[in-house]
Amino acid sequence: MVVEALAQNRSLSPSAADFDVIIKGGTVYDGTGAEPKRVDIAIRGDRIVGIGDFKTAKANTVIDANGLAVAPGFINMLSWSTQSLIQDGRSQSEILQGVTTEIMGEGESMGPVNDRVREHKIRQQTDIKYGITWNTLAEYLQYLEKRGVSCNVASFIGATTIREYVIGFEDKPPTSEQLEQMRQLVRKEMEAGALGIGTSLIYPPAFYAKTEELIELCKVAAQYQGKYISHMRSEGNRLLEALDELIRISREAGIPAEVYHIKAAGKQNWRKLDDLLSRIEAAQKEGLKITADMYTYTAAGTGLDACLPPWTEDGGYPALFNRLRDPATREKIAAQVSKDSDEWENLYIGAGSPERIWLFGFKSDKLKPLTGKSLAEVAKMRGKGPITTIMDLISEDQSRIESIYFLMSEENVKKELAKPWISFGSDEASQAPEGVFLKSNPHPRAYGNFARLLGKYVRDEKVIPMSEAVRRLSGLPATNLGLDHRGFVKEGMFADVVVFDLATISDRATFEKPHQYAVGVKHVFVNGVQVIKDGEHTGAKPGRALWGPGKVK
Repeated sequence: MVVEALAQNRSLSPSAADFDVIIKGGTVYDGTGAEPKRVDIAIRGDRIVGIGDFKTAKANTVIDANGLAVAPGFINMLSWSTQSLIQDGRSQSEILQGVTTEIMGEGESMGPVNDRVREHKIRQQTDIKYGITWNTLAEYLQYLEKRGVSCNVASFIGATTIREYVIGFEDKPPTSEQLEQMRQLVRKEMEAGALGIGTSLIYPPAFYAKTEELIELCKVAAQYQGKYISHMRSEGNRLLEALDELIRISREAGIPAEVYHIKAAGKQNWRKLDDLLSRIEAAQKEGLKITADMYTYTAAGTGLDACLPPWTEDGGYPALFNRLRDPATREKIAAQVSKDSDEWENLYIGAGSPERIWLFGFKSDKLKPLTGKSLAEVAKMRGKGPITTIMDLISEDQSRIESIYFLMSEENVKKELAKPWISFGSDEASQAPEGVFLKSNPHPRAYGNFARLLGKYVRDEKVIPMSEAVRRLSGLPATNLGLDHRGFVKEGMFADVVVFDLATISDRATFEKPHQYAVGVKHVFVNGVQVIKDGEHTGAKPGRALWGPGKVK
């Protein structure tokens, strides 16, 4: 509970107080992985200015944290809140889990933007509509800060966006002149504070990029202490080969690399996870900086178009929709979707059956009643086969159709949780159970990824200790990213702090009813400003754009 100074018979003006905030009596996990200590935390302005015993000190706000855990604000290593924060800057589903920093840029980023990229992004918009007034990624982050966000925001440069900017949506390599233009775009964004290069290589047009192209972009990012982070070219049949590519990029570009949402997808590939983890650790012993992040669920979320071979999107979505209207091309597509392949990531086969693919986000009002149904259900309703239904739905909706694929095993999730070099990302946008957000169903990880870690896997199943979980939610990602004075509860650090109840923190969102907030987070401070008070959002938006270590001052 928050105890105001006046309630303690202290008549304080701000100048009479020693501190702005004191968090008293909490069990403090400092983000290093060390055992917790019961100490007080003092905040002045946007910084932590003291850790110790402040029983006699005065503050404008005093938090009674007796019986509660206190930790650095959590870092979401894979956020898709690029659009949702424009709609609602409060980031409610994230903040209510203790997330204070959202990292964006999985393959696509909100800059750089030219007319082609701007037109593409506007055409992709579904329920959330917005104008694009910025031209660079840095300008977009500044736009969010100025508009007002409750969390901090930072981003990788999407290699897909760079490719779209220079080459377009066609399956072709860059000319030498185009490659130099791509390098210069990366250089400009890195100097403006981007974190590095992000890729998402199973999706067109990213799929069309050869390894050598990515190495050249990463060489530029490496000059600015950047990082390479990747949804690898395969998470299934060619998982190990995809890791080899990531390691090659790291080695040849001289850049740290991270595997986005590490997994072995598809039952036939579950056995590969042990080898995957061993190969990463062998690369680490070689001296390469290879890490990963994960989400705490056995289902993935992406577009229904991920069931289709990449050539179908050569030329972009308009070309895809045209192909889906041609009977001969549809026949060719159906034949390829029905067979497993090592040439591309066939998520239709990977899921195992159409019952294991759920449809969650449509663009057209006509199709929105299908939200939450499985592909098998919809195919039966329409009296058609599941592959035909996939093609029909994408064509009718004129969108990728957000979907959920049940691909992974619980045993493998726990193996990943045990690795000290894996941090956490939701791979979702911030949400709220209100307004435009209720027009589609997100993956429940949007509301539950971080609370699920602390409740289910730490408190209940004891897969890892709390101090280790907190380190991997805060200190580890902050250090990997080179974030300035973030990720730890220490004097001099920015005051991103979460206070939560170890006994009650839990996820509530389900696949059937995803729009449910997590519980157990009591108070959250971002840059010293209270954003969550007694489990309720205060409306404050003190979030800032954060920059990579290579930003030119």
